[in-house]
Amino acid sequence: MLLRTARSLTANPCDAEDLLQTALTKTFVAWERIEDHRALDGYVRRALLNTRTSQWRKRKVDEFACEDLPEPAGLPVPDPAERQVLHDAMWRAVMRLPERQRQMVVLRYYEDLSEAQTAEVLGVSVGTVKSAVSRALRKLREDPELVPVR
Repeated sequence: MLLRTARSLTANPCDAEDLLQTALTKTFVAWERIEDHRALDGYVRRALLNTRTSQWRKRKVDEFACEDLPEPAGLPVPDPAERQVLHDAMWRAVMRLPERQRQMVVLRYYEDLSEAQTAEVLGVSVGTVKSAVSRALRKLREDPELVPVR
């Protein structure tokens, strides 16, 4: 029950266990000062809350407010020519697939149909779509024109 309380005070289960252990240690140290040992759960809960509050107050703050906002480090913008080369290579690889696999890949990923919708359009079972698309994707992954240069 006390662990559940500790978990509700922290985001990490390991931190909750540490918090509970610290609170129990503080309770043990204060054992002689506790007048009513029947209210021990309440005492430990209060120790949990106080310990967590102290930890929160002592946390290290790595960010500070400042007058000037830093410029965001922009993500590298892909070269449109490189994107077009990749797009063309992908389309050529798709065109090299067997007709049935090509139909399924186009319907699933270019037309964004679900497996069930693709199966309905082609008049096949969902399992057939799954296996054919899986084989097609394996072929595309192994296509030498699409292998990334390292």
